[in-house]
Amino acid sequence: MNLIKTFNTWFFRSPPRLVLLSFAATILLGALLLMLPRATAGEGSLGFIDALFTSTSAICVTGLIVVDTGGHFTLFGQIVILILIQAGGLGIMTISTFFIYLISGRLNVFGQELLFDTITQDPMQNLRRLLMSVFIYTAVLELLGACILFIRFIPDYSFRHAALQAVFHSVSAFCNAGFSLWSDSLTVYRHDAVVNMTISGLIVLGGIGFVVVYDMVLKRRKSAKLTWMKLSLHSRLVILTTCVLIAAGTLLIFFLEFHNSMAGESVGHGLLISFFQSVTARTAGFNTVNMTSFRDSTLLVIVVLMFIGASPGSCGGGIKTTTFLLFLSSLYARFRLKQHVNLFSKKIPEQILSKVTVIVFFSLFAVILFTFLLLVIEIPQGSHNATKGSFLAYLFEVVSAYGTVGLSMGVTPFLDTLSKLLIVILMYVGRLGPLTLAIALKPRKEDRFKYTEENVLVG
Repeated sequence: MNLIKTFNTWFFRSPPRLVLLSFAATILLGALLLMLPRATAGEGSLGFIDALFTSTSAICVTGLIVVDTGGHFTLFGQIVILILIQAGGLGIMTISTFFIYLISGRLNVFGQELLFDTITQDPMQNLRRLLMSVFIYTAVLELLGACILFIRFIPDYSFRHAALQAVFHSVSAFCNAGFSLWSDSLTVYRHDAVVNMTISGLIVLGGIGFVVVYDMVLKRRKSAKLTWMKLSLHSRLVILTTCVLIAAGTLLIFFLEFHNSMAGESVGHGLLISFFQSVTARTAGFNTVNMTSFRDSTLLVIVVLMFIGASPGSCGGGIKTTTFLLFLSSLYARFRLKQHVNLFSKKIPEQILSKVTVIVFFSLFAVILFTFLLLVIEIPQGSHNATKGSFLAYLFEVVSAYGTVGLSMGVTPFLDTLSKLLIVILMYVGRLGPLTLAIALKPRKEDRFKYTEENVLVG
C-alpha cells in the first residue's frame, strides 16, 4: 500500500510527472500495437526495438523512421501511427483533459494545471475556452488541409488511396510530424505549388502555438480591426521570429543550392523548393530534395533551423522561437552592459531569461553528448580521413531527433540497436522539453540554507 501511495503522490499529483508518464505509457502501447502481425504488410511482426522507435517517433511527432511507413505497414499499422501522431501533437494529457471536460462539463483545478503546463505556460483567464479552441482549430485546419490535398491527389490515385494520403499527410503536417506514406517523402511533388503551400501552411499553423492563434482570434473579436500592437508580446515575438527564420532560411538555401542540388531548376521552382525546405526544416521533417545532395554549408543552416524549432505551446519541438530570440536579445543586452532586456517597450523578467539560458545550454549539452555517444557506437574505429562525412551525418541525426524534426541523411535505418535506443531517449526528451523534465524530477524538498558568496574570475 505504501508503494502505491508513493507512486500516486509522485506521479498523479504532479502535472509535469503525469505528462512524462502518459507519454511513456502511450509510446509503449503504440509499440505493442505496431508489433502485431496485422500491423505489418510482410510476414512476421516488427521487432520490439523498431516498433519502439517508430512509436516514439510518432508520439513525439519526429518523423525519423527505421522502416518505410507506406510499404512496411498495413492500413491498420498506418492508422495506429496516425493516431499516435495526433495524440502526440496535441499532447496526451490535453486530450484526456478535453474528454473529461466534455463528460463532466467543467474543468477542475488539476485539469487547469495540466493545460498550464502543456499548452500555455502562462496564467489565462479562460482555460476552458482555450481548450475548446485548440480542438476546434486543429479539427478545422486538418480537415481543410485534407480536402485540398484530396482534390489534388484524386487525379493520380483511386478515391480510397487519395483520401488516405490526404488525411495522413494533413494530420502529419499540422502536427509537425513529417511522416509520409511515400518512401521518398514529397520529392515527387517538388514542383507542385498546391501540395507545397498546403503542407507548408499546415506546418506553420501547427508550429506557431495554440496560444498565438487564440490571442489573434480573441483580439479580433474584441476589436473591429486587429492591429500589431494589440497582440500580446508573446504573439508578436513568435510571429516576428517565425517570419524572419522562414525568410532567412529560404534565401540561404536558395543561394547555396541553386547551382548545386537545384541545378537546372527555374528560379520559381528553386524558390518554392527553398521555401518548403526552410519551413519543414524547423519542425516537420518532410523533404522535396534528398538531404545528401545538399552542400555542407546548407546542411549546417538546416541544423540551426532544426535546433531552433517551432514555438512554445505548439506541436513542434526544438528550443523554440521565443527562446532563440530572447537568448540573442539577452546576449546583445549583456554585451552593451545593459541591466535589462527590453522588447517592444516591454521588460523581460529575469526569471524568464534564466529559463532561456537553461534551455539553450541543456539543449547544446544534450546534442553534444548524444552525438559523441553515437560516434563512439557507430564508428568504433577508423581515422577521420576514412570516415569523412560521418560526423555531420550523425550530428544531423541527433539535432533532428532532439528538435523532433525527422529529417535524416539516411543513417537511421542502419543504426545499431543501442544507437536506436539513444535516439528514442533523445526524441522523448526533445518532445517534453528540458523545463518539463526539470520540474518533474526536482526534489520535493528544497535546501533551506544559503552559502556565503565569493567572486570568481570569468571571461
